[in-house]
Amino acid sequence: MSILEVVVLALIQGLTEFLPISSSAHLILPSVLFGWQDQGLAFDLVLNIGTLAAVLIYFYREVTNMSVAWVDSVKNKNHSQDSKLAWWIILATIPAAVIGFLGKDYVEMYLRSGYVIAVTTILFGLLLWWADSKAKQVKTEYQTGLKGAIFLGFAQALALIPGTSRSGITITAGLMLGLTRNAAARFSFLMSIPIISMASGYDLLKFILSDEYVDWPSLLLGAGVSFISAILCIHVFLILLNKVGMLPFVIYRLLLGAALFYVLA
Repeated sequence: MSILEVVVLALIQGLTEFLPISSSAHLILPSVLFGWQDQGLAFDLVLNIGTLAAVLIYFYREVTNMSVAWVDSVKNKNHSQDSKLAWWIILATIPAAVIGFLGKDYVEMYLRSGYVIAVTTILFGLLLWWADSKAKQVKTEYQTGLKGAIFLGFAQALALIPGTSRSGITITAGLMLGLTRNAAARFSFLMSIPIISMASGYDLLKFILSDEYVDWPSLLLGAGVSFISAILCIHVFLILLNKVGMLPFVIYRLLLGAALFYVLA
């Protein structure tokens, strides 16, 4: 891989992992437009690690508080808002983990079409617009509740369909539940920690069992770019969210979906 390919793909991963605009829709463009080949398992792994490190560091205080509170709730049966939030995030991870384990091969075989990605990019973009325009926006992430966590969990499972956008569909679901934009985004980002961790663990296992060549300079560059772009993306997105709302991202998704149809035709 050239330095340009490494930087572009790492930027795409770092930015689109947390923006509601679909990473799969963007990752298909370089291969379609420029004929770039698949970057390989090792590169996918380090990009995931880079984005995971970004969200862990950005939400270090929240993660620490939830971890301590969760342990206390298990050992001493003491429940706080942080322990409840931790349990809800764990619960919300289960549907995507189970459905992903059972349906990953089906998705890889039948749903990775460019046309599927174009359709879902537009469809779930419109759903995001509807949810944002109708949202009550009165709850914080600490008011998600058990049923809300389950609903968010199944929404996250929908992101297994390429083009859906994990952050996009979970933020959409959060808005449907009455969460504020900021709360929906924060819950979505915290939900990403266990699911990215599992994806990284799965890729690591496959990498260990493979005999893939390792280009360490490219991997380190990719990890660094994905980490920096992801942490900046989270910070800027949370600042702008209440100022601009979801409409700019909806418009972008519609244009991206249309562009995919054009280049695939």
